[in-house]
Amino acid sequence: MEKGEVWKYLTFILTLLLALAIVSNVLLYTQNSELQRALVANKTTEVKVEVPNITVQAPTGNITALQAKIEELQQQIEYLKEQLREKQPTGANTTIAILPIMGPIDETMALDVISKIREIKENKSIGGVLLWIESPGGYVGPVRVIYKELKKLSYEKPIVAYTGGYADSGGYFIACAADKIIADPLAEVGSIGVLYVHYDLEQYYAQNGIKVNVFKTGKYKDMGAEWRDLTPEEKEMIKNIIDTYFQDFLQAVSEGRHLDMNTTKEYATGQTWFATEVKGTLIDDTGDLDYAIKVLKELMGVKSARVILYDAQKTDFGIYESSSLYMPANYVYSYIRG
Repeated sequence: MEKGEVWKYLTFILTLLLALAIVSNVLLYTQNSELQRALVANKTTEVKVEVPNITVQAPTGNITALQAKIEELQQQIEYLKEQLREKQPTGANTTIAILPIMGPIDETMALDVISKIREIKENKSIGGVLLWIESPGGYVGPVRVIYKELKKLSYEKPIVAYTGGYADSGGYFIACAADKIIADPLAEVGSIGVLYVHYDLEQYYAQNGIKVNVFKTGKYKDMGAEWRDLTPEEKEMIKNIIDTYFQDFLQAVSEGRHLDMNTTKEYATGQTWFATEVKGTLIDDTGDLDYAIKVLKELMGVKSARVILYDAQKTDFGIYESSSLYMPANYVYSYIRG
């Protein structure tokens, strides 16, 4: 099978997987009475996927069958990944690239990391990537962009994520793009969840005689601005946004760690664990950096490899406005307004 055809089928299967995951989440967590009646009647929910002439039909009365289909598609993705990796030319798989993600994640770091990911992807001598993460997470957008780029890279080159200290929230989200996660036994991992930080300085402004005049084209244009509190309607809107990000996080963990959604939710309380406590679930094994490299070489099918280390991007991270974050609350305070 040609590489282009593999990518075509892989894209198709990923689209199907996304559609089925959406249906699965609806079935598992909705409390809507109409859906409950549909379950009793065993009606059919039709989910249209944006692929020409393709329609996914999921029977709402059989969640087990739907989960089995998702698992089947994930197995097909793994098969296609192997096909793509086998297309690497002779002479590849001789070098391991260590790609560090150190500190909180913002747009500046994402730009740097993505440029390195694409450089690694084009370098045929690099056969595997050791993703070294020491991060509490960061902004939702940059975290998701890095994760998606790593997922695409993983279709062609094996990736092992490693942390010696902590891979929390967005840091752990990114680690879920790897084939394996190795961590020091006392490294901190997890904190699956989303945080929204809102500045409400209305009282401060009033006490200091600061008056803010706002000219806006719609009533939501300054939603989240620090010069006023959120309205009840806006709080509900933000709650829905945060839940959407949370479901995306759950799906990344469920897919990356090969866990069913119910098991994933058991770990999605925002809590962090020592790696040794979650071996076999949130991580694959415990060990040091050399052990992580050993695991990667096994995935690459080589006994020895040259190791190169990319520089870590330093960022001047700060939370300057109302923001959605993949970051534990205990880290947020030190980054507020730099």
